[in-house]
Amino acid sequence: MAKSTTGKWVSRVGAAGGGKSYRKSRPSNYYGALAVIVVLGLALVVYSRYEYQNPVKVHNHVVQPAVGTTSYAGVSVQVCGKSLPYLAPDPANRASYLIENADVIKVSPIATSDAGHHATFAGFIGETPGYVATATKLAIPTAAGKANPATTFTNGQSCPAKSKYPGQKGKVVYAYWSSFAQKSPTLTTNPSSIHFVKELRVTMAFEPAGVTPRAPSAATTDQMVLATTTPTTTTTIAITPPTTTPTSPTTTSVPSGGATTTSPSTTTPSTTKPTTTTTTKG
Repeated sequence: MAKSTTGKWVSRVGAAGGGKSYRKSRPSNYYGALAVIVVLGLALVVYSRYEYQNPVKVHNHVVQPAVGTTSYAGVSVQVCGKSLPYLAPDPANRASYLIENADVIKVSPIATSDAGHHATFAGFIGETPGYVATATKLAIPTAAGKANPATTFTNGQSCPAKSKYPGQKGKVVYAYWSSFAQKSPTLTTNPSSIHFVKELRVTMAFEPAGVTPRAPSAATTDQMVLATTTPTTTTTIAITPPTTTPTSPTTTSVPSGGATTTSPSTTTPSTTKPTTTTTTKG
């Protein structure tokens, strides 16, 4: 019986399957792609496992000075080569900035508007009554907070006759040192660009062109350090209430035919002195 057409086609396909032409046509790129996929898959599994076991920790960095913290800065005023007396302390001021002895500024932000990046020297000036510190004007008030023409200076004004540079035209400038290690000051005419940091010192100056203001005095720096390191002492007084010691009643016997008298019990107070406990916080 003659073979059918379909049978002949199957025979030809079967014969070609094991031949050289089939082996030459095998897709080698296909196997290479499979290998790449397997390698990438394993790498992703290893990476995912590492990320799961080592999560990234997110730290919320708080810019200082923060609300509720306290730090100290130094300040001074220099006019035509001469340093003015210490600023008058203002203990009644309840703002975020307080002028203390020896030209030390206590920085204690009470609101977010005075904390972090908002804690600037311009903010201190704005919250201190009577003071003016702009790019063109510098005014230091009297101890009572009143305007003082003798300590008010404007750009282009001449230096006083008894100053180091009499008759020379001066201008307002602010010199600041961001740390005790900084030797040369940073100069600016914009007090808003001066941010309060841990060891900040600022000199508000009215000087002729080319004159570099000096840093606040060593006494101011020492007072800053002392204010930062001085511990706070809290005294607690414990008072012990007085105690009483009862005594038993006394019975007095008399001869036969007499009466027996019993004396009432008495209480003898005993007082203990107060105990004082002192706790020192660093």
